[in-house]
Amino acid sequence: MKRLRQGGFLIAKIHQAAGRVFARKLREHGIDAINPAQGRILFVLWEQDNISIQELAKKTSLGKSSLTSMLDRLEEAGRLKRLPSAVDRRKIIIRLTDKDKRMRDVYHAVSAKMTGLFYHGFTQKEVESFERALQRILDNLTTSERTRSAAGIKSSEVSPEIK
Repeated sequence: MKRLRQGGFLIAKIHQAAGRVFARKLREHGIDAINPAQGRILFVLWEQDNISIQELAKKTSLGKSSLTSMLDRLEEAGRLKRLPSAVDRRKIIIRLTDKDKRMRDVYHAVSAKMTGLFYHGFTQKEVESFERALQRILDNLTTSERTRSAAGIKSSEVSPEIK
């Protein structure tokens, strides 16, 4: 019998554990009520503030409906504002508030600690190799997603095998 590969399962477990540890570390630094997807939104905005919802959706890989509900919560918490574009009335621009800009340094410090936890005991060469492998997996999945979308094939209709 062929041995099943566990990469996807392990990635899912790592994602769950990392989310719990990251949330605990944020709470230890006085930051509550930010889930991982909201953190991803804020991270993108910390790198480039004042961007359209469409651009934010692309950079976070979040669907518009998920993104909209998270933006609602972040706006209610006073972390960002939605403003009409000065150039195109059809566009909404997302801008961080001063409250959230102050939180950026703490969030980055916690992210650095998480990176230290992820790679504890790894050599630099192992880290580079691991990240290349993860990028290849991501590339494979996004290519498959685009190919199936373009062909009108649902992912549930195809069951790929590892050879």
